[in-house]
Parts: sequence; structure tokens; C-alpha cells
Amino acid sequence: MQLTFDAELFPWDANTSWVFVAVPQDDADVIEDATSLVGGFGSVKVNVQIGKSSWSTSLFPSKEMQTYVLPLKKAVRTAEGIDVGDTAEITIELVHV
Repeated sequence: MQLTFDAELFPWDANTSWVFVAVPQDDADVIEDATSLVGGFGSVKVNVQIGKSSWSTSLFPSKEMQTYVLPLKKAVRTAEGIDVGDTAEITIELVHV
């Protein structure tokens, strides 16, 4: 299953060197329904694409935001010319475990 959405990059409060995007609520509901894909700590394995960059990582549940958050590593942000406050088009593909 693939989902594409636009999301704004934001820093993690506890360590601003970590940057995330929040999955839109409608897409988070679709992911939540895919309970067979849930890993440890409620994480969900995904393949991600932003522009020409692609990689594998996990979505993590955020109780505070009531959705999943996706970490964006610095190498990807640099390669794609995006940073905190920017909005990026993100495609995620859920990986079956």
C-alpha cells in the first residue's frame, strides 16, 4: 500500500537535530487499520521517497500529535534542499513484516 501526502518538516522538541513530518490524520487512520504491519513500540516499517531520494525507515506513533511521525535524515534533507518549516511531498509504502 502506498500513500502520498504533503507535510511540513518540524524539529523534535527534545533534540532539535532530529527532524520529522507528521502523517496526515486520514492517512494515519489507514495505517492504523493495517495492524498486521505494526512492529515494536507501534512502529510501522516503510519505504519512503521524497524527490529523487528513497530509503527504508519506520513511522513512529506520537500520542501527543495523535498520528504517526516520520524521521527525515539530514542526508535526505540536504539532497532534496528541504529543512524545518518547508513542506515536502512524501510517498510512503508500507512494508509487510
